[in-house]
Amino acid sequence: MNKVALVTGASSGIGRELLDRFAADRIDIVITARDEAALGKAAEELTAKYGIAVTVIPADLSKPGEAHRLYGEIEKRGIAIEYLVNNAGFGNYGVFHESPAQKMDDMVQVNVATLVTLTRLFLPGMVARKSGRILQLASVAAFQPGPLMAVYYATKAFVLSFSEAVAEELTGTGVTMTCLCPGPVHTNFAARADFNHSRIFQKSHVATAPEVADYGYRALMDGTVLAVHGFNNKLLATIGRFIPRRLIVKVVRWMQEKRG
Repeated sequence: MNKVALVTGASSGIGRELLDRFAADRIDIVITARDEAALGKAAEELTAKYGIAVTVIPADLSKPGEAHRLYGEIEKRGIAIEYLVNNAGFGNYGVFHESPAQKMDDMVQVNVATLVTLTRLFLPGMVARKSGRILQLASVAAFQPGPLMAVYYATKAFVLSFSEAVAEELTGTGVTMTCLCPGPVHTNFAARADFNHSRIFQKSHVATAPEVADYGYRALMDGTVLAVHGFNNKLLATIGRFIPRRLIVKVVRWMQEKRG
């Protein structure tokens, strides 16, 4: 019987690319996102190309209770999840006090609450089987505050801290947790967040989704706890320890501002 991976936010970007990595290793997949049509297309492509089983369960993970419903659907079908990929997430560009309140609430729900809930629901089974791997999608944004994307940066800081702590708790259990921290990536994320005209996208090396997926998948399978993609991002994650926080905040704001 093939092992099974659950990938959230699987309809596009890094999530969609990760599906091919699992499928190439003959790992069956449960995929979820809001876009049912895109999920169906991905399922058809993966089944035709790799001959694996793909289960489609559409879900809007910005809604409280959806994580529990997703878990219940998977349990009802008798599927044991060996690999959990918490990839779903989104951002928003703009000053905090002018940003839509509902969008901020939804962001915290998807980026933080749903990630924690799914991890808590699936982790006990992995520990009981003494086998399993979890990939949490954070960002290089996790290493500093982010003016003009304050909530997004804060959610990713939470994911980083949470992942490193739980990874340590899992030592010796046979289960690993990996926190993937990419920098800017060419996906529809930036367009949705109205972020792709900022200096950080104009001046930084912007990776591709396949590059990040390859790196993240290897880190997951190797059981690496912290996986920061790209030399410049590794440097950014480290250098912040030696620069005054007030200066870091100002530099990040300048990088985030849109070019005139």
